[in-house]
Amino acid sequence: MTKGFIIAFKAVIIFLAVVIAILMASVILWIIGADVSATFYTICIEPLSKMLHLSEVLIRAIPLCIIALGISVAYRSGIINIGAEGQMAMGLLAFTGVALAFPDVPRPLLLPLALIASVIGGGVWGFIPGILKAKLNVSELLSTVMLNYIAAQFYSLCLRTIYLDPAEQVYGTGTPQSMRLTENVWLGRLTGRLHYGIIIAIVLAFLIFVLMWKTSIGFKMRASGSGARAARYAGISVGFYVTVSMVISGAFAGLAGGVELAGVHRRAIEGITNNYGFSGVVVALFGGLHPFGIIPASFFFGLMIYGATLAPSKVGVPANIVQVMQGIIIIVIVTAQMVLSNAYFRDRVWRRIQSMRKKEA
Repeated sequence: MTKGFIIAFKAVIIFLAVVIAILMASVILWIIGADVSATFYTICIEPLSKMLHLSEVLIRAIPLCIIALGISVAYRSGIINIGAEGQMAMGLLAFTGVALAFPDVPRPLLLPLALIASVIGGGVWGFIPGILKAKLNVSELLSTVMLNYIAAQFYSLCLRTIYLDPAEQVYGTGTPQSMRLTENVWLGRLTGRLHYGIIIAIVLAFLIFVLMWKTSIGFKMRASGSGARAARYAGISVGFYVTVSMVISGAFAGLAGGVELAGVHRRAIEGITNNYGFSGVVVALFGGLHPFGIIPASFFFGLMIYGATLAPSKVGVPANIVQVMQGIIIIVIVTAQMVLSNAYFRDRVWRRIQSMRKKEA
């Protein structure tokens, strides 16, 4: 089996996966009576037509990228983190708490302090399912889902009590939100609403690449994920690295919350997580669990999310159709990965091609 065949095999499978995803999405759009070509144009092309639209796409790509980077670390280490939504919420609470407690601290000190707090908040929430998995073999799927619910309710409780904007109490409106945070924790903006979080995301992608592929710690994490039994036989503490990977994953989700708060909303509000935690799983998978694949994948899903906000007014398609399309992409990605990882199927294709060549000769 030649290297050229392996590359061609992967390229064909990926191409077929893309075509199948487009066809499935087209069928769904056709069923609901939407103009298929106009819908794809509105979601995938129109957001690129103006700088204002493009900046909005990038704004949505930033938290997706940061969360997906953390999720890729967990996946590579053999643990599935679907708790990023809750970890992001805990990062938001930690960031807001620091910003409200020390509003007069100078910006060069307060902004990093608040971001570190968001990292710790998310990391602690990631540590819980990690240690449960490592010590008690508790399913991370169950624990992370349950912790998502706890974090969501706790976040909502804080917005209605200790974090509630005093102005809401005075006027009796009771809108669950914090007061506007001090400018000392705001991230600067490049253009429009696009903030410096994009630089943070790119730097983090490079750091994760170095950690996972250029250090012994990263090698041990990937070894634990590739084969826990073999890793243990080689003397690697699998439980330790599983826990560490979940802490890193949670920390990145928490940081994504802090960056989103400091760069976009600048006050804690309901719905700020915007399902980024769940979408981050799709981005990580779509990016091949690799930092340099996650960057374009996060841009693509940022494009879809923003395009969904244009769809109702432009072509009359419900915004939640993007969630349906994300589901389709997940199914196609998982199927394609199963095919690509099936050495027996690849070998059969190779033998079939060789047999056909012999007959032709």
